[in-house]
Amino acid sequence: MILLRKEIIIAGRGGQGILLLGHVMGVAAAKFSEYYVTGTESYSAETRGGDSKAEIIIADSAEELGYMKVRRADIAVFMYGEQLVKYSSLVSPNAVVFADSTFITEVVRKDWVLKLAPYTKIAETELGTPRVANMVALGHLIGVTKLLSTEAVERAIEYVVKKSWIKLNKKAFRRGLRVANE
Repeated sequence: MILLRKEIIIAGRGGQGILLLGHVMGVAAAKFSEYYVTGTESYSAETRGGDSKAEIIIADSAEELGYMKVRRADIAVFMYGEQLVKYSSLVSPNAVVFADSTFITEVVRKDWVLKLAPYTKIAETELGTPRVANMVALGHLIGVTKLLSTEAVERAIEYVVKKSWIKLNKKAFRRGLRVANE
């Protein structure tokens, strides 16, 4: 697969696993897919319901990375409506945008390729906890974009996630892959 450069933004509220989702993607790309990766992250406390954001740039050469912050995202994941509105200016026209329809009912831009699914609702009702909604979203993203292999992402989950949470996170990721085919 030829991948010149992909800019990705992932945003939601503190406690939604935004940074973990970004970290798993970065590890899957750099350690298990042999891409070059850079990025940044910012977050505020879960109890305050503040922003949580990960920016990732994946490229097939180090020279393509350049600036480490997303300027015009090709892919975006929004887990909460406030962040979708706040960061929509960082998302390119025709970007593939994944949004958690559990919390997002209205989208501010019509020039995106929009992929809505109730990640949090799926996680709560089918997997028993909203804490893995991030992995449902990641599965949906990978299932649609084919940006990384399923194997690379699952290996990254095993590498990054606490041992007691690996099985459930992989199950959530696989459920997200099925969302892409529904």
